[in-house]
Order: sequence, then structure tokens, then C-alpha cells
Amino acid sequence: MSAAGGTGYFVEYAGNAITSLSMEARMTICNMSIEMGARGGLIAPDEITFAYIKGREFAPKGKDWDDALAYWHTLYSDQNTVFDKEFTFDAADIQPMVTYGTNPGMGIGIDEKIDIDQHSDSNQKSLTYMGLQNGSSMLGLPIQNVFIGSCTNSRIEDLRQVADFVKGKQKAANVKVYIVPGSVLVSEQAKNEGLDKIFEAAGFELRQPGCSACLGMNEDKIPSGEYCVSTSNRNFEGRQGQGARTILAGPLMAAAAAIEGKIVDVRDYLN
Repeated sequence: MSAAGGTGYFVEYAGNAITSLSMEARMTICNMSIEMGARGGLIAPDEITFAYIKGREFAPKGKDWDDALAYWHTLYSDQNTVFDKEFTFDAADIQPMVTYGTNPGMGIGIDEKIDIDQHSDSNQKSLTYMGLQNGSSMLGLPIQNVFIGSCTNSRIEDLRQVADFVKGKQKAANVKVYIVPGSVLVSEQAKNEGLDKIFEAAGFELRQPGCSACLGMNEDKIPSGEYCVSTSNRNFEGRQGQGARTILAGPLMAAAAAIEGKIVDVRDYLN
């Protein structure tokens, strides 16, 4: 759909793959709507939503809860709703994805090869900035940095996945790895579960929660010319530091790259 495919629209996400997701994953998907130019995104509330809210500090209590719940049950699109545009994807067909360019729309499945419009100056400029060639594969590309963080993919479930994958393993010697929880609460929970010890043993650096290397804040920058596999949401030129080359990927793909020191297909490492 490209980084402009949702321009001017508000997106509703639906289907079995969506309704099976946790609230954290749903929030991330809605958050990412802006990356395809949309004004926002929504997923209809359901029992997973209500269970997530119930009992939280600022959630309604008693009769207020019952009244709120009755209202929330009405917040869905009618069966005969007509949308301006509809797109259907089979989640089973989606490979682990990586970006090769300088906007989030320039992504490919890990088994695919880079295929740009060679008549586009902006596409050529993007590949030149990234130091990549049209027709090449991302598999095996040596990387020097991994950033697992930002509001996109540093929820507690992401950190648990990564910790489970890297437990008993060591990062590649040539790779620097930042783990940055998405919030103070996530950071505290990770430490309470002992995930910080697993990261430390693997050679990963657990940083303070915040934006960090998502946008090159403070000293958390990627050196010019170096590659960083990042679980963040943006890969613009200079986003992670002047001259930094950002490759967006999911947390498990990033964790596998950290261990191997190169872009790999994480499916080859999962049972």
C-alpha cells in the first residue's frame, strides 16, 4: 500500500488475525496507521479489550463499569457498513518483513529481492543512501547495531519474546544491542520477571525507557554508514543519527540479527 496508501483515510482493522491479537499488539497496529499516511486507526472493542481495561487504576468501577461496558459493546461497524476502500490480506501469506529503503513503505518479505522502479530518482537515491543494490537480497547483510525499542515494539510481550529467543545465547561480537522498554511500567515488569538478567547475559544493553535510538536522541545514535536493525516505526535518512542506515524489522527478526551479526530469517531458528 506504500507509505502514502492511507492518506486522507481513517483505517479500521478487522478479521481473525486482528481479533486474536493482544491489546498491546492492537495498539501498535493502530499506532502504525500514520506510517501509511492515514489520520488514525481503530479496532472494534471486544472481550479482550474489556478484560484489559477492567480493574486498572482509572477504569470505571461498580455501576459506572456496567454502564461503560454496555456503551462500549455498541462501538462497532454495522454489518452492512460501506467503506470507501477495502483491502484483504491473508496473514498466513505474510513473511517476516524488512525494509531496504528510507521510508516504511520500502519493505519486502525476507525471501524476496529488492525490486525498485529504476526510473525513479528518489528510489535510486534511497538505495544509494542505504548502500544496497537493486535485485539483491537482504539475507546475509552484515549489521553493526540492533535497537529493540520505541512505542512500536517494546511492549512487555516483545521483551519476553526476545528474552526467550536469546536465553543462553550471545550477541555477535561486532554488534551493539540496545533494549529500550516502551514505558517505565514495562521496564519495571521486565526487571521483575528477570528479563534484564537474560539480556545482560546475552550482551544486550538494557537502557532507560524512552525514545532513545528510535530518533537518535541524546547519545543513543547510530554512527554514520552503519546498519541498525530497528523495531521502531521509521527509517528516514538520518532518523537514528546522521548517515545512519536503518532496517526496520520485528523484535524476533532483530534478536536473530543481533545473535548472528547479519540479517537472517528468524523462522530458521524457531522450533
